Amino acid sequence: MVEYLKILIMFILCVIIIFGIIFCISFTIKSKTYNWEKISSYECGFQAFEDARNRFDVKYYLVAILFIIFDLELAYLFSWSLCLNELNLEGIISMFIFLFILVIGFIYEWKKFALDWN
Repeated sequence: MVEYLKILIMFILCVIIIFGIIFCISFTIKSKTYNWEKISSYECGFQAFEDARNRFDVKYYLVAILFIIFDLELAYLFSWSLCLNELNLEGIISMFIFLFILVIGFIYEWKKFALDWN
């Protein structure tokens, strides 16, 4: 149990520092002057002209989902490139198959105009 005492002390110290930063320092540094521009909501640099609860076009969600998919696949490529020296021929071939399927999907999206905003 004595070995875990150092971890407990470090955890308590980190919690104290975090709460000190969040509560003490943020309240002392914050600006005391308020004006309408500082407390107003910011939306693309101009005043909001419609209600924020309006429906978005499906294209917005489609592009967002496609971005997430390609971003996650890029994370696989980074991890694959880190262990490239230890991979055998089967690992390299499987990654090229993965990249081939990725390129086919991208070409399909390009041909269906899924990435256009018009």
